[in-house]
Amino acid sequence: MKFNATPRSEQGSSASRRLRLAGRVPAIVYGADAQPLNIELDHNEVFHALRKEEFHASILDMQLEGKSSQVLLRAVQWHPYKQQVMHIDFQRVAAGKALHTKVPFHFMNQETSPAVKLSSATISHVFTEIEVNCLPANLPQFIEVDLGQLVAGQSIHLSEIKPPKGVTFSSHSGDDPVIVTALVGGGAANVMTEDEVADAPAPAAGDEAAK
Repeated sequence: MKFNATPRSEQGSSASRRLRLAGRVPAIVYGADAQPLNIELDHNEVFHALRKEEFHASILDMQLEGKSSQVLLRAVQWHPYKQQVMHIDFQRVAAGKALHTKVPFHFMNQETSPAVKLSSATISHVFTEIEVNCLPANLPQFIEVDLGQLVAGQSIHLSEIKPPKGVTFSSHSGDDPVIVTALVGGGAANVMTEDEVADAPAPAAGDEAAK
């Protein structure tokens, strides 16, 4: 996905304010053992680009002064109450250097799963994205999670999802988190992994008596 950028010579809060009034967005590009580069973007162009999942989860082609550079979106600062992009951070991508970034899950066959069709269960997406490590050439735009065989009361853990070739998942503290679960009867639920349940404190004696 391509976007256009222009070098930004002026810095500081006053200069950034003038840019925003002119329909521009201040931004920065860093990484790959090079000096940070201050750039500016067209607000309308980047505002619409940010509405696309691809802009958040793929390597981007930045067009700057007739040259193309590969970058990754790292951070977006929004106005507290206006639909206005205030600042954007990009990271340069080096072909031989591994990336650590987040990729969204795409949940497939949810409506045709036994949990929904036979039990009218509510599918709870505990996680909607996952941190991955991979080389730029192997970065997937999304990770598919097939819910076609999910039954009521069942959960899918991260260990059950096969990463694409050249990609590894970054789990937290070596655990195996629940990615999705089928809740019978709907409503909110606090989904916990088996380790979290084992580590949870036992109820006080008064609490047991009140049950």
